[in-house]
Amino acid sequence: MKTLQKTAISAAAVALLAGLSTVAFAADEPAAPEVSPVTANVTVTNNYIYRGISQSNYKPAIQGGFDYAHESGFYIGNWNSSISWVSDAGAAKSAPIEMDFYGGFKKELIAEGFASDFGILQYYYPTSGIIAGSVNPNTTEIYAAQNATFGPVTGFLKFSYALSNTFGFVSSTGSSYLDLTGNYDTGIWGITANAHVGMQRIAGQYYTAQQATASYTDWKLGLTKDFGGGLSASAAYVGTNVKQGSGGSYAYPSPTGRNLGGQTGIVSLTKTF
Repeated sequence: MKTLQKTAISAAAVALLAGLSTVAFAADEPAAPEVSPVTANVTVTNNYIYRGISQSNYKPAIQGGFDYAHESGFYIGNWNSSISWVSDAGAAKSAPIEMDFYGGFKKELIAEGFASDFGILQYYYPTSGIIAGSVNPNTTEIYAAQNATFGPVTGFLKFSYALSNTFGFVSSTGSSYLDLTGNYDTGIWGITANAHVGMQRIAGQYYTAQQATASYTDWKLGLTKDFGGGLSASAAYVGTNVKQGSGGSYAYPSPTGRNLGGQTGIVSLTKTF
């Protein structure tokens, strides 16, 4: 009897100590970090290309911004980049930066992996003065996008509509841009293949046969490498079908007359925090 009693007591003690040990280890184990609703990013690139058009005259640019995303689906953000096209075009004395302010709602309304996105975007170009005869380049757009995920393939279809004149074009309210983008995670070395095609329509531009049209289609093929820790690099080849008018000019010319929508390669390095 005594032997059995000692055994029972020993077993109980071991169980109690084991339980306390488990609790102690659980208490010592660090809790999973909460995902911050605020993210930030900074990018350096050899050429700032937007919708197929160089915004920096084929020169390097530095970019960065932040986003706040609420669990409800509402978000706001700001993104900025060095540019040169506003002053190069003679529209203003100085506008060395593009500042984008946006807000919207993004949620999986259809099904898991299918996020719908609706919002408004303000492109703001701080200037020291608009030159007489030029249209203010500031632009306001609303947009709607449908994102989709199919295993390693992600992508979206997005439509943007201008509520104001578009990037300095006179009487261009109602311009639109259709964006189809797809990405494929190769599963190799953190590399993702990227593809994009877009259609920019500039409203109110009635060109003669001798003039270059401002509406065009752009495309991109590229690769993105994820190094981990929020660091990634990308390389792509981009271009548009912007053509030279019979008069020898382009709708998007550089100060030297070069087509800012020409085919070119771009590389960039991005850090997300």
